[in-house]
Amino acid sequence: MPPTQSGAAALLAPDHRGPAVALVPPLPVEPDHRPEPRACGPDQHSWYPLSPCGADCLPGDHRGVGRVLVAYRITRLLGVAAAVILGGLMVMPAPRVVRRRYLRRAARALLSAIGVSVYIDDDRPFPGSARGLVVANHVSYLDILAIAMVNPAHFVAKSDVASMPVIATLANRLGVITVDRGSLRALPDILATTVEKLHRDSSVAVFPEGTTWCGRRSGSFRPAFFQAAVDAGVPVLPIRVRYTGPDGALTTAPGFIGDDGPADTLRRVLRMRGLTVQVRVHELQLPAADRRELSRRCEALIAQG
Repeated sequence: MPPTQSGAAALLAPDHRGPAVALVPPLPVEPDHRPEPRACGPDQHSWYPLSPCGADCLPGDHRGVGRVLVAYRITRLLGVAAAVILGGLMVMPAPRVVRRRYLRRAARALLSAIGVSVYIDDDRPFPGSARGLVVANHVSYLDILAIAMVNPAHFVAKSDVASMPVIATLANRLGVITVDRGSLRALPDILATTVEKLHRDSSVAVFPEGTTWCGRRSGSFRPAFFQAAVDAGVPVLPIRVRYTGPDGALTTAPGFIGDDGPADTLRRVLRMRGLTVQVRVHELQLPAADRRELSRRCEALIAQG
């Protein structure tokens, strides 16, 4: 029997799959002109998640809404954010079912304020009836709001997420489990915190790709956090997030990629006309003994759309 990995290194080890054998000559494909992932820096371990997506993935200059509408959206966003904060203080003593309903409505209100419509396709036989580990592809920090509308959860996010516009207001209410992607030492403690919250019948949401992609492509799922579902014995809820423009075609404008700062993404969203976030909720997946098998299963479902 081959030796097995252990500890944080085993949890973060990427899933190596052998190449498929082509039985027929492959069709020609257009070359990918996007930059390759950057080499790891001095503060990045060898499994540090990197994405090749950058400025080349973003749409070119296009005619969006006028300055008056942009100003209106900004004003509305500030007003909604203030209302969410005050409302959150009022519902804190309320039962959890009331708080979860409030968070769903707050997420929808924040997205609406910046001109984003929401379409949810839920495959579950009993939507909203289960708790567990929520996993999704990652395009933008707006993904947090889109997922919160389906399942308000504690989000595992980068340590700087609390400073991001739009997100900070609701993320602080949801309860963010911060993670430093450059540190392997913190992983066991973060996993322990995740398992603890799952044991308390709370939902925890993670982005297994480890970083954002443009939406036209996606990264491989890291199996680390699937171990939390295995240890807690809870199901996994796979969710696909997709952004479309007024013509229904996929758009990369809301992406938080490359050298984008939070304001860059928000600026593009505020100027867009007819932006919709489509949330596809797949059926719950029962945990398996092997976190890698569970990770592959959820990745395949989300890749299907």
